[in-house]
Amino acid sequence: MADDKTPHPDDFTAEPTAASAADNIAGELPEEPNAPEVGEVETDDAAKAQASAGSEVNELKDKYLRLAAEFENYKRRTAKERTDLFKTANQELMVALLPVLDDFERARTYTKDADDANVVRESIDIIYNKLVKTLQQKGLTGMETKGGAFDPDLHEAITQIPSPSEDLKGKVVDEVEKGYYLGDKVIRHAKVVLGQ
Repeated sequence: MADDKTPHPDDFTAEPTAASAADNIAGELPEEPNAPEVGEVETDDAAKAQASAGSEVNELKDKYLRLAAEFENYKRRTAKERTDLFKTANQELMVALLPVLDDFERARTYTKDADDANVVRESIDIIYNKLVKTLQQKGLTGMETKGGAFDPDLHEAITQIPSPSEDLKGKVVDEVEKGYYLGDKVIRHAKVVLGQ
């Protein structure tokens, strides 16, 4: 086995030189030429970094406090505006209805001694038409239900009766209470009677 090229463990042991042994005494690392002395701390860079971090934290705290204060002011302001809006939301409608109220007062005054029922009926009709016109200007419209098909989104069925004719089966025969739209929204469903 003299030909064998496998290295022997004894081949790797080498005697350390005196210079390298003196440099690495007791497991110490060799010194770098620009390394600071042991115990010397780089205070300038650390102090600068800490000061800049501290000022950045203070700026962020200030921004956060200002933002929180602005948000609280916004909440307070919108809550006040909302309560004011609820207080005055019907003001426009009430102002529009005041002339109708005035007409009712005048009709009561002028018809209290009237013996003719037609005079009272005429005054009521005039005031009713004025009230309907005012409400229509504000977006209120009545539903037309009688004779139409039953729609559960628009109608509330109170009862069913035998239909007077074949074409009214499953349709609205009578209207007990009128339904209304405000714009496109149903604000009161019509109470109807259905034909069987």
